[in-house]
Amino acid sequence: MVWYNMAWIQIISLFLANAGLIFWFRSESRSDWRHMDQKIDQKFDKMDAEMKEFRQLWYQEMKDFHARLCIIEERRLNQK
Repeated sequence: MVWYNMAWIQIISLFLANAGLIFWFRSESRSDWRHMDQKIDQKFDKMDAEMKEFRQLWYQEMKDFHARLCIIEERRLNQK
């Protein structure tokens, strides 16, 4: 009878140990995912700032190019 009770205790302890490991692995996995999400969000924020600066520079260059074209056209018309 004692041997029979020991077998059940071993089975139950094995089940509880496995369940504990599963829950621990899941919590570690969630922690890793949160960390990766945070890193990705930081990179996207940096990219957004860089894109905003790029758009501003691009718009400024377009305005400058248009102004140069207008000056060239004005000179061409004045030479006639």
